[in-house]
Amino acid sequence: MTDNEKQDMKQQLAQFRRLTWQQRLAVASQLGDLTTIQRQMLADNASEDDALLTENYLTSYHLPEGLAATIRMNGHDYLVPMVTEEPSVIAAASYGGKMAASGDGIVTRTDTNLLMGQIVFQTVTVAEISRFVTPNEAKLLSLANQAHPSIVKYGGGARKLRVRALGEGFVSVDLFVDTGEAMGANIMNSMLEALGHHLQDVLEQHPVMSILANDGQQTLVTAAVNVPVANLAKHNAAVGLTVAKRIVAASQIAQLDVSRATTHNKGIMNGVDAVVMATGNDWRAVEASVHAYAARDGQYRGLSRWQLAGDRLVGSLTMPMHLGVVGGATASLPLAKLNQQILQVRDVATLNQLAVALGLAQNLAALRALVSEGIQQGHMQLQYRNLAVAAGATPEQVPAVVEALKTHAHPSATLAKAIVTKLNQQG
Repeated sequence: MTDNEKQDMKQQLAQFRRLTWQQRLAVASQLGDLTTIQRQMLADNASEDDALLTENYLTSYHLPEGLAATIRMNGHDYLVPMVTEEPSVIAAASYGGKMAASGDGIVTRTDTNLLMGQIVFQTVTVAEISRFVTPNEAKLLSLANQAHPSIVKYGGGARKLRVRALGEGFVSVDLFVDTGEAMGANIMNSMLEALGHHLQDVLEQHPVMSILANDGQQTLVTAAVNVPVANLAKHNAAVGLTVAKRIVAASQIAQLDVSRATTHNKGIMNGVDAVVMATGNDWRAVEASVHAYAARDGQYRGLSRWQLAGDRLVGSLTMPMHLGVVGGATASLPLAKLNQQILQVRDVATLNQLAVALGLAQNLAALRALVSEGIQQGHMQLQYRNLAVAAGATPEQVPAVVEALKTHAHPSATLAKAIVTKLNQQG
């Protein structure tokens, strides 16, 4: 790159957000040293509609969507869309759902579904703020509702306030809001800003910040299931009891050891995130709240617990879950609405519960595999297709490549490419 080209590139990067799509593509191509084929790939996946949804748009990055068939929750069967590039995740959710399908299947409940927000001050005390907030709570909640009156019309709205010391001189005024069928980030932030301005005038102190919290303690969902131990053995029912005891032991280890708990919970989130993404919800917020909840007593622990009760394996999973079925990306992403239709879910309480139920099914399947034949056997069976596609196999060649990979003790990308090359030579 010449000095003039370097200077031109510097100027373009300095005002990148003002560039046209063609100019952004040119910059990315030059800096990334992209080939003509690679440039065309970016162009082929670009969409004018998607360009409205993000900043500095370049192209659309697609992930595959599959279906978990089926999850039985509270006596109803659900076909669950899941967005993930990992085939074993959907296979595990489906198998876990099958093991848990007796009776009502997975039973769920929601205690409360309140989104929390914070207005944080630094130079006033808890006592000073409480002297105003406590006797005026009803008026303050009304003021918050006025910032977003439509939510009240649909049965939601601000519900309560709390004042607490954070330490080192910081005090938080916590607002709890029923956001109805929406996830409610914008609703909450509008209310917080209105309330924050009012408190600033009354207290004569400018808040440090006013922002929603992804804490999740007020959005807990519990899923529970009891599985006949015979369902845990694929061929020999007598083995089921041994598998159940090992699942209980694995559950205990996840309560004791942070390292194991991390992977234990990651497996749960494999399924949960896939559902959250498929329905157009914010999986980053869900992840943050879930992992904070897992460490609520000062040690990070496994989210699920499994116990043996006679000839039944009993499992439960409690975790924060605050999704939406209206507004946000659920409205701007057409597939999100379509997936809600596949789910036949029209209210947020059911969607929250279904996400947690699927997480429990995912956990059951993962633990069963982990303590019996092992994770890798089933995982690799499903990875063979990915290896075949990455090696350049045509759709017609994929089955043959998969069968050939199964015969080798150590299948790899290099081996897959060799198999494809041989098929091409034969063809």
